[in-house]
Amino acid sequence: MPRRLIRASGAPDAPLPAALRELRTELGVPDHFPAAVLAEADSAAAAPRPPGPGPVDATHLPFFTLDPPGSADLDQAIHLARRDGGYRVHYAIADVAAFVAPGGTIDSEARRRVQTLYFPDESVPLHPPVLSAGAASLLPDGPRPALLWRIDLDAEGRTVTAEVRRATVRSRARLDYATAQRRIDDGTADEPLALLQEIGLLREERERERGGVSLGVPEQEIVRDGGGYALTYRAPLPADGWNAQLSLLTGMAAADIMIESGTGILRTLPTAPSGAVARLRLTARALGVDWPHHVPYAEVIRSLDPREPHHAAFLTECTTLLRGAGYAVFTGGELPSPSVHAAVAHTYTHCTAPLRRLVDRYTGELCVAACAGQGVPEWVLDALADLPETMAQGSRRAGTVERECVDIVEAVLLRDRVGETFDGVVIDVREADPAVGTVQLRDPAVVARITGDGALPLGEPVRVRLTHADPAARHGGARVLFAPV
Repeated sequence: MPRRLIRASGAPDAPLPAALRELRTELGVPDHFPAAVLAEADSAAAAPRPPGPGPVDATHLPFFTLDPPGSADLDQAIHLARRDGGYRVHYAIADVAAFVAPGGTIDSEARRRVQTLYFPDESVPLHPPVLSAGAASLLPDGPRPALLWRIDLDAEGRTVTAEVRRATVRSRARLDYATAQRRIDDGTADEPLALLQEIGLLREERERERGGVSLGVPEQEIVRDGGGYALTYRAPLPADGWNAQLSLLTGMAAADIMIESGTGILRTLPTAPSGAVARLRLTARALGVDWPHHVPYAEVIRSLDPREPHHAAFLTECTTLLRGAGYAVFTGGELPSPSVHAAVAHTYTHCTAPLRRLVDRYTGELCVAACAGQGVPEWVLDALADLPETMAQGSRRAGTVERECVDIVEAVLLRDRVGETFDGVVIDVREADPAVGTVQLRDPAVVARITGDGALPLGEPVRVRLTHADPAARHGGARVLFAPV
């Protein structure tokens, strides 16, 4: 599921990079891997050892990868083909267990980190780069160990069968979204890539049918603009969404396999509370997004154009409805409650990004064992009970990083505009102190703290003055602060 992604450019000594370095220090984000971890990673990269029976040879399939430009941690590779009455999806996932020994130093460090952390200026990886951006990544420079999903779809894109097994694969092409989209649009894509559109559109129809919704969250970039900064948005291309549908398809198939086997871990999300939806409606109002009361949230999302700045800003704020997501383990066939992911509108799990997320290594092993009719490895069973809390801690840390980065970026964006006035809408107020709340500006599309002398007018347009904006220092707990005019 999506997260806010902000990129930054500028000199290392500029205000934004300096504030981000300070944030990493403040949060205790690791800036290096211990020597023992690096030594073990070097050995594993030279001689990967997939657990269990030997992998099948699938190097004859011409896989391709599809990722943002410059990405090196390539978790997934794709091959798509027609079959009688439908389609066959081969979806290869990096086999991290072939490089990470249970109980070893890499394993221990990954449990400490939990997931890759993304800052506007750099990422802090889950695994050493010699693995995550090298030997374990599905780069097109040689065979790689993988968990190979084979999912057969009917003519309408519904799953007919799904299975996963260990394999050796070889990617033939490393594509970014713009290149893939251009080839599809101009008709130069070969069939495996051209089918990404055909299958992706069918899966989007199935998503609408089951009541799911995908957020096409734009990438935000803060760039130098003369003597200051400006915030821009990169709208996702259709190919981004079609690729995401394959990941969702695999995550739902994995959940179904684990449920049938009786043991697994699900990614769950309860229905958003009415208060969160009400707050989002106020955000829509502030940004000029039309959301009639009789129109469901999912329909509003599908009507938006992420190339339009205010729609892009609203889509970014929609990620707040995903904050209740968690992980739930089940054994003995008894499913947790809730067991469904509300945004996916189906049982679902994380399994397609093991280079960047700890839990995916375990869900992959659970599915491989189930499909092979074998018992779950002991190291997986031993870890299951603690995984939800481990992942929750990692998610909280990632959430803190995201919120703090947004605050810093907004402070940098506004630092030279203290004293100016803006139009906005108060989108929430503190129950204990209604003189303190949150304001959504229309332009720039900033969400920040507002404090007044009396109760703030919840849901009402307000004229506000910027009183504080400093990426390096908080005032009253906030890097950016407004007051009613």
